Amino acid sequence: MTQLFAGLVLYGISMAFMVESSLGLTSWDVFHQGVSKATGLSFGLVVILAGIPILALWIPLRQKPGFGTIANLVVIGFVVDGALALLAPGDSMAMRITYLIVGIALNGVSTAMYIGANFGPGPRDGLMTGIVNRFPRLSIRVVRTSIEILVLAVGFLLGGTVGLGTVAYALAIGPLVQIFMPVFAIPARPATTPVPAPAGR
Repeated sequence: MTQLFAGLVLYGISMAFMVESSLGLTSWDVFHQGVSKATGLSFGLVVILAGIPILALWIPLRQKPGFGTIANLVVIGFVVDGALALLAPGDSMAMRITYLIVGIALNGVSTAMYIGANFGPGPRDGLMTGIVNRFPRLSIRVVRTSIEILVLAVGFLLGGTVGLGTVAYALAIGPLVQIFMPVFAIPARPATTPVPAPAGR
């Protein structure tokens, strides 16, 4: 539980670093922004509504939501708002690049933390874990990178803003999660068999 919430908090902080770098949104946020421009819906509403069809895609992948899936939807939004209120915008290119690097690296670590806690991935990460579980010959790196590039392309075609940071994130997040998943993966507890009490005399 501690690892789950630590991962979600760090994930929200990593998003704030990327926003304040002003060098590009994450792939999914480019998608959210593109849908927002195409439909006229607010950015936040698109983020919420997008989770519904994404969760529906879990069904053929035999992926089940867990406590971590719900926590993902609630915790990250509050943390991002708090982090953005405290984090000063990058006022130089060196600081903006530093923010970007810290944001991407922290995003990879935090993603592995909350997925590895085994409370259920977030809606978007569930696509990655579901595909990997359904097709074990595919690596996390390949699947995650493919998803990021796909949603990035759709978001760009819909009018989402793409920057250097967006491309760097799309290419780096898959390998980073691949590296850190073994570090933070908590194995499921085996079922314990009760020991029979000794027979009385």
